[in-house]
Formats: sequence, structure tokens, C-alpha cells
Amino acid sequence: MSLLVSFPIYSHPHQEPMMNHKPPFISSTMMNKTPTVFYCFILTITITFVLLWGGGANATKHEDIIGIYELNNGHFSIKCTNWGAAIISVFLPDKNGEFTDVVLGYDSVETYKNDTTYFGSVVGRVANRIGGAQFTLNGTHYKLDANEHQNILHGGHRGFSDVVWKVIKHEKDGKSPRITFAYHSFDGEAGFPGDLKVMVTYALVGKYKLSVKMLAKPINKATPVNLAQHTYWNLGGHNSGDILSEKIQIFGSHITPTDDELIPTGEITSVKDTPYDFLEPSVIKNKIKDLPTGYDINYVLDDQEGKKMKVAAIVWDKKSKRSMKLTTDAPGVQFYTGNYVKDLKGKGGYVYEAHAGLCLETQGFPDAVNHPNFPSQIVNPGQIYKHHMLFAFSIDD
Repeated sequence: MSLLVSFPIYSHPHQEPMMNHKPPFISSTMMNKTPTVFYCFILTITITFVLLWGGGANATKHEDIIGIYELNNGHFSIKCTNWGAAIISVFLPDKNGEFTDVVLGYDSVETYKNDTTYFGSVVGRVANRIGGAQFTLNGTHYKLDANEHQNILHGGHRGFSDVVWKVIKHEKDGKSPRITFAYHSFDGEAGFPGDLKVMVTYALVGKYKLSVKMLAKPINKATPVNLAQHTYWNLGGHNSGDILSEKIQIFGSHITPTDDELIPTGEITSVKDTPYDFLEPSVIKNKIKDLPTGYDINYVLDDQEGKKMKVAAIVWDKKSKRSMKLTTDAPGVQFYTGNYVKDLKGKGGYVYEAHAGLCLETQGFPDAVNHPNFPSQIVNPGQIYKHHMLFAFSIDD
């Protein structure tokens, strides 16, 4: 019976995982019924479990179907796809009530399959970079799938952004529209140890609030896990030009500096008197000019009176009067200004160039597996990785 509930089952994003060995929906009275009735019930639950979590190497062709799924609460809407569990549009009103898509992306799902920018995707098994594409865990040395020079970025050539996820639940509209995607990462995928079951839930939980909850459970080996959401935001509209005129505040007084290949040195340094200081709201273009290409750095989020959900960043767009406040339970956030986007034909034929969007990827620290002073990302069998982020949008009059 423990197998049937070995992964937490969520019917609501705020519900706690059910980890009892005797599932709460099986009463003692039921277990004392006749064997035929009881085992028919168990067979039903087993079939349900297989339908939800069967897959991996045995996935059927039907499970490889890629679709587009909408969530709409009457105030704003998003669309996502089970290719990479990606967010492909977010439509928000501006100060005049006109709706605009505020995330970069493509017109067709097929284009996402050839994307190298990670537009809107969930990235993993380990987001960001691991230096030398290797690490040692419990005495075993693991060599990973290097896809950026000698390093690994966002899980390798075939990370979580480049696979088909299962749609577990989809409620398009109503009071709290939501969709849950699931993926079974196999032992040795991109070189990482152990099987890993992953779930991501997108939910519209308020008038202008988007909740993203990520869960992962290692099955048979300890493994690093660091999932991130890689949407490129432009609050002026995906086709409005660059984000350099947007104002941002980042609630991190330290960063993890990197070498020339963007691998952390292991230091944690202050942002004071540097272009990385966004402790007070600042227009991006006023500081980015002091950097060679732009921002691509992990901020260490400040402790906020012991709060589990901390404010990571706030972004404002002056022209549309839209703003976005991001809170998270992760220790860091990667601020990336789309430095390497170039001549990408996006939605409606609009061509994206450098700084067309910005990413705020809440995460564990990059290359943490090789820096003992960074918060650990190792998750053992029996433990559950959790990562929550909340995007709260506002429209000023």
C-alpha cells in the first residue's frame, strides 16, 4: 500500500502531502470488508496510480501528444504547454483596460521544440550551471551532459525544458483555474543519479496572481534538485521593444560572483557600490551600461524577518502602469536581461533582440553541488523538494 502514496498527491496547491502508510481514504471498516471488495478497491487505486505516473520508457504514443492549455479567471489569463511545462502567454490589462501578452514566445508549439532560449520553460533537473559538468556525492563521481562549453546548463541537452510532461489535472476556469504537469526523470538522465518524479502546478489564485508550485521526489538515490521557471517578462508587452526602461527592485544585498564562463567562484559578495545594487528601485538602463553585456547573476535573497515566502523582486513598467511582485521560498533569484537573444522571430512575426525580456528565476544557488558553503540542493529518497513562487500583478490608475 505504501507504494500507492509514496509520492504526495495534491488536490489543491495548498494541501499538504499525504504520506501515511495507510492512505486516509481507506478506512479500517473498508479493510475489514470481504477480500473481494477490498482488493477491487485496491485494483482501482493501482490503475489510477499507473495512469497518473506510468510513463518513462513505457510511455504510450498518446502521452507524447503536445497541447496548449488555458487558465482564465475572468481578470487575466495564461496559456501553457506540456512541452517543457512552459508558460507561453500571460495576458494582462494595462491602465486603459487593454489586454496585452507580457511574455516572450512563439506562435506554434513546434517552434518551442527547437528553442534554445528556454522561453517560459521549467528547467532542471538542476537549473543554471554546474561547473565542469561534474560533482561528487556520497563517494560517487558523476559526469554530466555538458551543453555549454565544459559545463552543464539547465539540465543538459535534454533537460526538463525539452521533454513532454503529462497533464495530471486541468481546470480551465472558475474561481481558481489550475493545471498540473508531471514528469518522471529516469536514473542516469543527463548523468544525474536516481529516478525522480516531478510535479509543477500553475494556478490563478487571485484577481491578478499566478502561483507556481514545484515538487520533486527522488525514488531510489540521493540527487541534486534545483528547478526554476524561465519565463521572459516584458510588462510593456512582448512586442513593445526592450525592457531597459523598466524599473526593478531586487531584495538581495549579496550576489554569487562568477568567472568568465558564469560559474560561481564560491564567494558571496555585497552589491554595495556596484551595478548590481537594486536594493532601491532603479531603471535598468541606468545601471546596465556599466556591464559588458547585461545581467546574468544570482542574488542571495535577504532574510525578511524569518518569513518563509520572501519578496524577491518588483518590476514596474511606466507606460502601461503594470507591475509585478515576485515572492518565493527559494534562497536565490537569477536576474537575466536576455543578453543573448538575437534575431528571434517570435509571436506575430515580431523579432526579439537583446534585452527584449527579463527573467527572474527563483532558485538554489548555481553550482551548489561544488560549493559546500552554498545551501545544499541534495534531496534524499523519502524527502520531498518543494519550491513555490507567486507572481502578483498590479495595474496602477
